[in-house]
Formats: sequence, structure tokens, C-alpha cells
Amino acid sequence: MRLRSILAVGLWFAFPAHAAEAPALLGIPVEFILFALTLLGVALFHHHTLAVALSGLFTITLYKLLVTGFHTGSGLAGLLGHLQLEWVVLTNLLGLLLGFALLARHFEDSGVPLVLPRFLPDDWKGAFVLLVMVFVLSSFLDNIAAALIGGTVAASVFHRRVHIGYLAAIVAASNGGGSGSVVGDTTTTMMWIDGVSPADVFHAYAAAIAALLFFGVFAARQQQAFAPIQKDASAGARVDWARVAIVVWILVAAIGANVIVNTRYAEYSSVFPFLGAAVWVALLLAAPLRKPEWSLMPEAIKGSVFLLSLVLCASMMPVEKLPAASWQTAFGLGFISAVFDNIPLTALALKQGGYDWGALAYAVGFGGSIIWFGSSAGVALTNLFPEARSVGSWLKSGWHVAVAYIIGFFVMLAVVGWHPHAPHKMTPAIHNERPISLNQ
Repeated sequence: MRLRSILAVGLWFAFPAHAAEAPALLGIPVEFILFALTLLGVALFHHHTLAVALSGLFTITLYKLLVTGFHTGSGLAGLLGHLQLEWVVLTNLLGLLLGFALLARHFEDSGVPLVLPRFLPDDWKGAFVLLVMVFVLSSFLDNIAAALIGGTVAASVFHRRVHIGYLAAIVAASNGGGSGSVVGDTTTTMMWIDGVSPADVFHAYAAAIAALLFFGVFAARQQQAFAPIQKDASAGARVDWARVAIVVWILVAAIGANVIVNTRYAEYSSVFPFLGAAVWVALLLAAPLRKPEWSLMPEAIKGSVFLLSLVLCASMMPVEKLPAASWQTAFGLGFISAVFDNIPLTALALKQGGYDWGALAYAVGFGGSIIWFGSSAGVALTNLFPEARSVGSWLKSGWHVAVAYIIGFFVMLAVVGWHPHAPHKMTPAIHNERPISLNQ
């Protein structure tokens, strides 16, 4: 089937048309054009991103209602059926974004960020070590949590003067760190549930580490020139171990829910948002010990609704088949992931088969770092640093992330090579929709 190309925000989409009779403009399905215009609006009007995203969602939904229908049927019944399939992933994502916003404040108030200057080097290498810490944390934590912890520490040791290029690097470190671990990213968790061995994605670290060494050095030097790292711990700084315990408790609850449900009860992962629920149950149980900072919720809700709007828009795109599996396709999917939800992309790739799963995990995981709304970690971090919600500033200041993606991918090809796996049948949990882990 002939590929259709869409130019949107300097990135391209490469998917075949939904169906021969589907309305199209110059061979491009209208839904893609509407989605591209939404993304362009987000890029141009970064002070009104929520309004743009909601307007795009309304327009695309109305078009699907009146013209094409949904995968689950036409009209209102089709829309309700589509939402029934999507509500678990959306609810989990909402629970994670809001819950980890409160977790980040617990971590900030614990005093740990104030004492870290005792252990971090005093020059640009301190900023680099912090990125390495985020990378390692994300290999076993949710990447939203890793990014928020990194951002919280950065806000402290750089006195709230954090360069946008360094914020992009924090997101890249969180996404790269999860790319080679089946519990570190949604896409790798999906592969694990579908039958891919953890060993088959581990070599994504060949690319992720190479990328970290590149963007990490540039971002650390950027940050040191912009606002040098604090040399000594704040006077009188002490650790509130109760809040540290709460942070650990919430993270253990999230990891436990992810691993236990996905390994033992995967058939239920598509019918209830276990991960988001686990985070909030842990938060509320810990509330008598230390009260959460509820005043953070209005701003966190705005950022969360923005991302959920884009995820829902992406889920309504007529993407039925990927190009033939090859390293070139996997490489291109990394750029697409900067603006397109990588969960359906991964599900399609698993159904199609023939990919090197480590290469695909790195591409769709790390690729979302190229633009701030390309991953949930980016959206969560910009809730803490709203000044980073500019596609132009993110691309200009965080240029090293896009270059690092390319370098990492080709280092992996040179060192490990391309080793595609034979197609394999999807498990019911994936076929019915998606697993519960939401490290987008």
C-alpha cells in the first residue's frame, strides 16, 4: 500500500490511508490534517496549549461523529465504544500525572534536594551526574516520577533557574533510562506482556547510553553557564525522613501494581486503572503522616487534560498498518513519537512483528523527548516549569536531544546490529487494548 506523508511541525507521519473510500485531501486522510493543525497550533500558541488541544479534540471528534465513524462503529455509539476502550489508559495516565505531582512536592519538602549539593560535583559535572541519576531511576521507576524527581532536585540546586535545554535533557534521561527495561516504560511493558523476552529489549541501552553521553554533556554545560550548581548544602538543611518514606511508599505501590498485575492478572489490566489507583491509594493512606500539597492540583489538572486531549486525538487517527518492518521504519517512528502517542504505534508494531524490539523500544521511547509534549514525562515536568511549554524554545535549546537520538540509534546499529524477531500473536491483554503501565 502506498505511503502517505504529512508534514507537521517539521516532523513527518508515514502511514497508509485508512480505507480507499475515506475522505482525504491530496491523498491524506482528513483526520491527520486536523491532528497536524492541532499540533501546529500547540507549537505556535504555546501560551494557550490547553485551549488549542481541546479545540482540536472537539473538531476531530465532531468530524469522526459526522463523517467517518470510529473503529467501534458510527455515531454516538461508536464514540462511546471508543471511549470504553480508551478510558483505562486515560484514567491511569491522569492518576499518574496528578499523583506524581504530589509525590514531587513531598520529595521537595523532604529536604533531600537541599542536602544533595554535599554529594554532587561543584561544576558542570554535577549537572551531568544528576542526569545519570534520573536515567538510572527510570530503569525501574515510572519515567514520570523519575523526571519529576530530577526536576525537583534541579530546581533546588540551581535556585529555580533551570535552562530549557537542561529540562529537555531531564526528560530525555527519564525516557532513555526506561527504554531497555521492561518495567521502565509503557512500550517495553507492552512488549513484555506480548511475549517479548526482557533480554530482547535490553540492548536498547546501547543507544540510550550513547545518547546520554552526548546530550548529557551539552545540557550540563548549558546549565552550568546559565546558573551554576549550588556548591554547598543549604544552611540548616535536614531531611524529613517521614516524607522520604512516603515517597518510597508511593513508588513501591506503583511498581508493585505494575509488576503484579501485568505478570499475574494481565487479563484485567484493560478493564480497570490499577496503576493510577495504586498511586492514589498510597497517597491517601500516607496523608495522616504528612498532608499532600493539594494547592498543586489546579495547575497539574490543566497539564494533564492537555496531554489526555492529545492522546485521545491520536487514538482516533486511522492508523491501521505500519510500513514494512526495518531499521529505517523503526528510526522514523522515533520522530513520529515526538508528536504521536507511542502506545498505539507499539501495539501495531507488535501485531505486525519483524522488528528488533530493542531498537523499537529505544526509538519510540526516547523519540518522545524531542518535543515537550511528546511524552507524559515532558508534560509532567512542564507543569513544574511552565516556561518550557514552547516547541520553538524546546527544539532550539534542546537541540542536543534530537541529535543524540540519531547518534544513539546508529551507535546501536553499529555495535549490536539489527536483529528482527519473527511475528508473534498478540496476547488478549494487548489485543483488547493496552497494559496498565503508563510511562509514555
